[in-house]
Amino acid sequence: MRPLLKWAGGKRALVKSIIDLFPQDYTERRYHEPFFGGGAVFFHTTPQMGSINDINPRLMNFYRVVRDDSEGLIEEASRYRYDEKEYYMRRDLFNSRGLSDVEYAALLLYLNKTAYNGLYRVNSKGEFNVPFGRYEDPVIVHPRSIRRASRLLRNVDIRCGGFDYILDVADEGDICYLDPPYHPASETANFTDYATKGFDMGDQERLRDVCIELDSRNVLFVLSNSDTEAVRGLYEGEGFHFQSLRTRRMISSKVSSRSSGYDLLITNNR
Repeated sequence: MRPLLKWAGGKRALVKSIIDLFPQDYTERRYHEPFFGGGAVFFHTTPQMGSINDINPRLMNFYRVVRDDSEGLIEEASRYRYDEKEYYMRRDLFNSRGLSDVEYAALLLYLNKTAYNGLYRVNSKGEFNVPFGRYEDPVIVHPRSIRRASRLLRNVDIRCGGFDYILDVADEGDICYLDPPYHPASETANFTDYATKGFDMGDQERLRDVCIELDSRNVLFVLSNSDTEAVRGLYEGEGFHFQSLRTRRMISSKVSSRSSGYDLLITNNR
C-alpha cells in the first residue's frame, strides 16, 4: 500500500532495490524500522509484526492514533477545509498545547496534505513553520487507506526515541531497515530542520556501531544513506555489501536546487 503521508526523503523510488536485499521469506519475519518517517518500505512490505520508531513525537502520535482510533482520526480530519486562512489557524493550533492525541494526529495529516511541498519543518522552538501550499483541490483524508493502515499496525510496537532501541528488540533472523538523516553530500545539502536537533557525524558513527552489533547477532539489516566517502569509510572493512543507486533529491523547497545524486545501500545480507 502507499504511505499515508508525504515525507521528505521518502523511499518510494528505492523500495524495490531495498526489498531485493531482503531474504525471500521476508514476509514471514519480524520487521523493525528505527527512522520511520513516511514508512514507504514498511507499507510496501506490509509486515505483520515488529516495531517502528521515529524521534518526531507528533509523527509517532499520528501512527498510534491510526492504529488505535482510526475512525476518530477520519471523523476529525474530515472537518478541515483546504483554505489558506484555515491553514494558518490550524497550523497555530498544531503548535499549541492541550489538544487531544486525535486532534494532533488530524492536524498533522491536514498540514501534510496542504503545506508547501508537504514538508515537515520546525524552527528552533520546535514549532511547525511551513507555509501554505498551492494545490488543485487536494484530498486530505483517504478513509480506506487509514483503515487498512490501522489493521497493518495492529501488532506493531510504535515507539518514539533513539534508534539504538533496536538492540533491545531485534532478535536473530529479524529484518531492520535503517534510513537515517543522510550525511550531507555537500556543505549546503544538510537538511536538519526536521527536528530541533540535527544528525551529525557522531550519530552516524553510533549508527555504524549498532549495525555491527546487529550483524554479530545475526539480525539482517539494510541501511540507506548518501553515497559519500565519509559514509563508505564508516562501513568499509566490516564485510558488508554496498550498492550505489542514482536518485533524484527532492528535499529542497526550490525546484532549481534539486539535483540528482547517489544513494548508498549497505547490508549484511551477503
